[in-house]
Amino acid sequence: MSFDKLTLTTCLWFDGQAEEAANFYVSVFKNSKVTHIQRYSDAGKEFHGHEPGTVLVVEFELNRHRFVGLNGGPNFKFSPATSFMVDCDTQEEVDYYWDKLREGGDEATQQCGWLADKYGVSWQIVPRVLKDMLSSPNKEKADRATVAMMHMHKLDIAGLQRAFEGTV
Repeated sequence: MSFDKLTLTTCLWFDGQAEEAANFYVSVFKNSKVTHIQRYSDAGKEFHGHEPGTVLVVEFELNRHRFVGLNGGPNFKFSPATSFMVDCDTQEEVDYYWDKLREGGDEATQQCGWLADKYGVSWQIVPRVLKDMLSSPNKEKADRATVAMMHMHKLDIAGLQRAFEGTV
């Protein structure tokens, strides 16, 4: 076994919406594509219960990160315990991903840049600069940025910077 060639792929379990979700995510993230669709056949129908020809899995890439969307049925649901972090350089990027991923999703957004999309998948839309603020050796500045972040749903870079600098 060659550990150098190990590839990790995230598998997302859906209840019939894998192809729709993959197409949605590919439309949101630049440099992304659906790479393969596999359909259920008659084989094993007594176990899987899906009609032949319906989508079993959709393989797709979002900015070179590989995913498989599996139409496995209603057995499992997504949880905020697993989320995907989108690192953003600008407020424009934060706004873009927040608005696109939140579209049709859970209106009761979580704090600190977290949201659940219309398929129940959790995302963290995070400005890169926030990581620098929170890891600052100046504990007072880092603490002010932390408190500001805790009060935000969608993260606001200017507001975080004002809190960090103590100019709120």
